[in-house]
Amino acid sequence: MNKIILLGRLTKAPEIRYSQTNEMKVALFTLAVNRKYVKTGEERQADFINIVAYSKLAEFSEKYLRQGLQICVCGRLQTRNYEDKNGIRRYVTEIIAEELDFADSFKKEDDSILNSDKPVNTQENTNTNTNEEVFPSEDDLPF
Repeated sequence: MNKIILLGRLTKAPEIRYSQTNEMKVALFTLAVNRKYVKTGEERQADFINIVAYSKLAEFSEKYLRQGLQICVCGRLQTRNYEDKNGIRRYVTEIIAEELDFADSFKKEDDSILNSDKPVNTQENTNTNTNEEVFPSEDDLPF
């Protein structure tokens, strides 16, 4: 069985490419996954793991994922090799995503991520929410 489950933060927004053979959308991103143990007197270490998402997951990644977002990735480990332009054999180990789930708790202004059809630019978000619920004072309550 080849099953990987990772919880980590995106180091940058996904890079979108298209496969050469059938023009399938491919999303590439790196997940920073903290190691469980911390040596005393040292900072927590992280592993940077390459993730590849195809087709619908690539579209989801392009639409919703951004730098710093914490996600859970379920997938499989894949190794491959190729020969670069200089004739040197290169080896790659990566995770092929099969499921992606949000693991962050969203702030109120970030709720638009789930309801928007366009990527969210957090610098454009301002706290101008006029739809805040107003509760009546205790004098106005019927009980």
